[in-house]
Amino acid sequence: MFREVDDFVASVEIVKQVCAENSVTHLFYNYQYEVNERARDVEVERALRNVVCEGFDDSVILPPGAVMTGNHEMYKVFTPFKNAWLKRLREGMPECVAAPKVRSSGSIEPSPSITLNYPRQSFDTAHFPVEEKAAIAQLRQFCQNGAGEYEQQRDFPAVEGTSRLSASLATGGLSPRQCLHRLLAEQPQALDGGAGSVWLNELIWREFYRHLITYHPSLCKHRPFIAWTDRVQWQSNPAHLQAWQEGKTGYPIVDAAMRQLNSTGWMHNRLRMITASFLVKDLLIDWREGERYFMSQLIDGDLAANNGGWQWAASTGTDAAPYFVFSTRQPRARNLIMRASLSASGYRNCAMCQGKWCMSRGSGRRKQV
Repeated sequence: MFREVDDFVASVEIVKQVCAENSVTHLFYNYQYEVNERARDVEVERALRNVVCEGFDDSVILPPGAVMTGNHEMYKVFTPFKNAWLKRLREGMPECVAAPKVRSSGSIEPSPSITLNYPRQSFDTAHFPVEEKAAIAQLRQFCQNGAGEYEQQRDFPAVEGTSRLSASLATGGLSPRQCLHRLLAEQPQALDGGAGSVWLNELIWREFYRHLITYHPSLCKHRPFIAWTDRVQWQSNPAHLQAWQEGKTGYPIVDAAMRQLNSTGWMHNRLRMITASFLVKDLLIDWREGERYFMSQLIDGDLAANNGGWQWAASTGTDAAPYFVFSTRQPRARNLIMRASLSASGYRNCAMCQGKWCMSRGSGRRKQV
């Protein structure tokens, strides 16, 4: 069943209408932690007074509120949160239940053809399978063969060293509990810092950002986590912003990454750090411009993770390090380019990658800082 609405407010009335038309007695749904989504769910339950409504924490391993400080507050730094999260996990592993069997009685009405009324772009179905079975197989293969080497390979964009499961997680095709259980089945030392622990760390980062937006809803409203940073005077330069968006800055790794994003809807995590740092700490453009553009392009767009990543890059969020810059000019950037020819479509289409390119270490960087 599919219904298209213009906004969250209209969706409440549609759900109420569908429940009435089909004599619904129970409504089950998965929690979303963004501020508008939570307000919508409150209104839905209020509108369905005669329907039993039950929500589930499906998109997290441990629900918000399960990992708190001794003062019953949300952690503001990742490492203490991670340590408390692991401790809590060891006290009781969340169950990963099997998929329910199809009911033998009753008929399922076929869905009519759906026309989505918004711009769509193509994506690589080989890397981002639509079917759940394919995503599960991809998860199993990565946990068997890739998770153990993730720490060594994750920094190099030309190496297939990441799981590429972010889109399935963002859309609900896979649950984080499936990822956790499969990882521990294939890499049993992951909880104790052994093989697979670095990829587990990425799952915990994902949890951290979801917990944060629950207890700090202003993050969903384009507000920085560190309040005083809202007074930063960012540059307003539409030409520079457009050049960054289109991959026409003249910096090879930045341009390759942005063209990869625009053509595939995906970008390697190391490149997300580099392009974000370039926008906010080289071009001095407001991080919210980058956050907004990424969400408009990413096939794995996730408000909590995207916001957390951008605020980290801009030093306005948790774990902020104002001095930290992913410089496109320094030897590490050159090493990344030389080792990673970015076989993805972005780099191949980057005409500016040919010929000489320079690296400035002195006055340019001092001026940016």
